[in-house]
Amino acid sequence: MSKSPIRIANFSGYFGDRYTAIDEIMAGDPVDVLMGDYLAEITLAALAKGYLRNPKKGYVEYFVDQIKPHLKSVADRGCRVVTNAGGFNPAGLAERLKELIAGEGLDLRVAVVDGDNILRDLPALLAAGHPFESLDTGLPLSAWGHTPIVANAYLGGWGIAAALSGGADIVVCGRVTDASLTLGPAAWWHQWKRDQWDQLASAVIAGHIIECGAHATGGNFAGFQQIPAMTKPGFPIAEIAEDGTTIITKHAGDGGAVTIDTVTAQLLYEIQGPRYLNPDVTAHVDSVRLTATGPDRIQISGVKGTPPPPTTKVAVFAQIGYQIVKLVFASGLDVEAKTDLLRSQIEELTRDAGIDELSVTRLGVPAADPKSQWDSTVTLRIMATARSEDALSPQNFALKVDSLYLSSFPGFFTDTAALPVVTPRPRIEYWPALLDQKALRHRVIHNDGDELIIDPPNEFMISQQPVHDEPKPVPLQRGRAAPLGRVAYARCGDKGGNSNVGIWTPHQKAWPWLQASLSTERFRQLFPDAGNLKVTRHEFPNLRAVHFIVHGLFGNGGSSNLRVDQIGKAVGEYILSREVQVPDAVPVFGCDR
Repeated sequence: MSKSPIRIANFSGYFGDRYTAIDEIMAGDPVDVLMGDYLAEITLAALAKGYLRNPKKGYVEYFVDQIKPHLKSVADRGCRVVTNAGGFNPAGLAERLKELIAGEGLDLRVAVVDGDNILRDLPALLAAGHPFESLDTGLPLSAWGHTPIVANAYLGGWGIAAALSGGADIVVCGRVTDASLTLGPAAWWHQWKRDQWDQLASAVIAGHIIECGAHATGGNFAGFQQIPAMTKPGFPIAEIAEDGTTIITKHAGDGGAVTIDTVTAQLLYEIQGPRYLNPDVTAHVDSVRLTATGPDRIQISGVKGTPPPPTTKVAVFAQIGYQIVKLVFASGLDVEAKTDLLRSQIEELTRDAGIDELSVTRLGVPAADPKSQWDSTVTLRIMATARSEDALSPQNFALKVDSLYLSSFPGFFTDTAALPVVTPRPRIEYWPALLDQKALRHRVIHNDGDELIIDPPNEFMISQQPVHDEPKPVPLQRGRAAPLGRVAYARCGDKGGNSNVGIWTPHQKAWPWLQASLSTERFRQLFPDAGNLKVTRHEFPNLRAVHFIVHGLFGNGGSSNLRVDQIGKAVGEYILSREVQVPDAVPVFGCDR
């Protein structure tokens, strides 16, 4: 007899997500597993600083406060909790949870999944011939010239599955892949084998969709105005059947909505093409089919999987110096000239301070004939970087900028009600690399202290992203000018130094035009920031989507580039604002349906 689908509810999409999420989930529809994802590349860098100061820390401390009021309910209901809130110290988080559980007299077992933190192993691994070549440049780690402070390999989901099989009620992980937090529970529940590639790939796709919390229920969605109760969108649930077929839904009483488009948006988020590589399986995103089966119920089917690559990703970070950002404001006429004057003045004042990079970026354009002072005001964002902290000390930078109040452009002002930025903060650079999975010591530490080593996969396959031909030129048709965002949606995100942008249409009638119109050349016209950077293009006909990767847009990663939108959350929204010629036969939002 086949087992019922497992219901996995997400309660966190990042370090800083809505604090009340577990309260909301526990008050909603019953679920089998509560899953919380707290880690990202930048989050690891932030947690590392606390861990280096105090090795007893290094985990997400407020997760303890979130789960504490619900420990008895978790025990009473028999649901499980899986999270990567362990960060750099999953054992420390597990011990803290055990103290709370014992204090309440509960019978809950806590397991730890670790082996991801390889910082101390780096010298031995390098000596053994693992070069840790950068995924962006191909250079070996030895060429970087910086001392790593963080090195975490991305683990798969079989450690989580083994922990649950061993009786764990709460599984605390370090850096597993985001999707592993869903794959592990699904594999445990259905007792899948390690070579059931389609089922495993389905769980990876489901995990990718729910890993970012309210992203799947309308958050950060280009069509947000169509989503009800967006003031407080709920968190998503994945119902994964034994054959891998999945329903994405949400708690019935929560805000937001689950639609084909909200699911498509998350599906296209932070991917590198049709092949979605994970340590346990390669999921083929272009095989995904989405079907609405009812209100707030989107079925995912047809997912194909193949064996995983022999390597897994490793996130390495190093401190490369310091940075500081200050904001000033300009109003009225001649804003471009005012920006140029400010830049030249700061360059002159800091000429001998030892600053490496300085950028002054104008944000916005004053309205013509503005109706208020704020309609005529733009922000000027000043960012400086240096290898030494002293180069950006208050005397060398912040106070010099502040000294321009009476000697710069007319109308120079700052927000005096805001806390002034005076001191710099560390600048962290990211080095994405690969490591042979066989070099890892992926393990589970059960509640009683027994350890279990998780073997790497028995079968590997090197999967290359497919190459898609450029579309043929579109013949001229009668039409009208309209922003691309009146015809299509977009979702974008960062993967190290690269930005991805997925653009899709909900209308089958519009797909042939969108597919043919969005060539790489046309994309460059719509997004001039791509400049001379390499751009890769893919098509997803099942999703009616064209997908682009802008390589190197974020330099060496979101934590160290000088862009204001450092991790590319608004690239898609900018592209959607660009005007295109839309044929009369193509539906435009708000006009044709």
